[in-house]
Amino acid sequence: MSQRPRFVSEALVAHLFQIGAGSGGIAVLDLLARDQRITRVTLVEPDVYAVHNVYRHLFPPSAVGRLKAELAAEWVRAIRPDIACEAIVADITDPARQGEFASFAAECDFGVCAADNESAKFAFDALMRAAGKPWTLGEVLSGGIGGWVHRFAPGAACYGCVASHLKREVIEQPSGPPPDYSNPAAAQPEATIPASKASIAVIAAMHALVTLDCRDDFTSLLFSLQTVPSVFDTAFRAHRLSVPRSPTCLTCGTANPTPTGEQLDAAVDDALARLGAR
Repeated sequence: MSQRPRFVSEALVAHLFQIGAGSGGIAVLDLLARDQRITRVTLVEPDVYAVHNVYRHLFPPSAVGRLKAELAAEWVRAIRPDIACEAIVADITDPARQGEFASFAAECDFGVCAADNESAKFAFDALMRAAGKPWTLGEVLSGGIGGWVHRFAPGAACYGCVASHLKREVIEQPSGPPPDYSNPAAAQPEATIPASKASIAVIAAMHALVTLDCRDDFTSLLFSLQTVPSVFDTAFRAHRLSVPRSPTCLTCGTANPTPTGEQLDAAVDDALARLGAR
């Protein structure tokens, strides 16, 4: 099997660009920031730390009501006083700030997406792909039954290709990989069941490891944490998926290598509609 280069090389002084500092995002950031190769962090997170976040988060109850971005920056500086950490309170999909976000993508060495909505994932993919930078995405499945870690390299399948591939697998092969319950707007009622902190920590650790030291040739890693009838036959089992670029994908397909802005907007709208995110 061929091997891809690591996202973070042994000698690299690395700049991490991350979106999301929720329960999974801060767990990934905590692990990555402890790696001495990472010397700069740029974080984008719009939300306020709420009461319901406390039991699955690293921040204390006394921090309720404060901005997650500011809390995350304080956390990083506490464990790595030498690190340059910039926290931006913003939504990655904000049209007025795309130029600013594009500059972050251009300056970084790799990206991490810990967002929990499809619009943000597509927006981050577009930024990183335009900058030619690799990035990873971690997703905890509903109820903490398992999780995904996806890796995106320049020239490989984009997030739209992966999302479409997973959707087709569910429709065409009911006995194959389970549906992705990480989308809060999904039709499955299980999508509303929160995961435990333990489940979040396991997937966050895998996300960090894949980001820092993964050379295996796969696009997506699915890992089960529980045995769930008709979903996972066995707990603690890994499934690797290699997702090819779709020739019809308007983002990275070979049929249309230079899509217009209108075509990309239409493609994202279509993808979000198919994923039930609208």
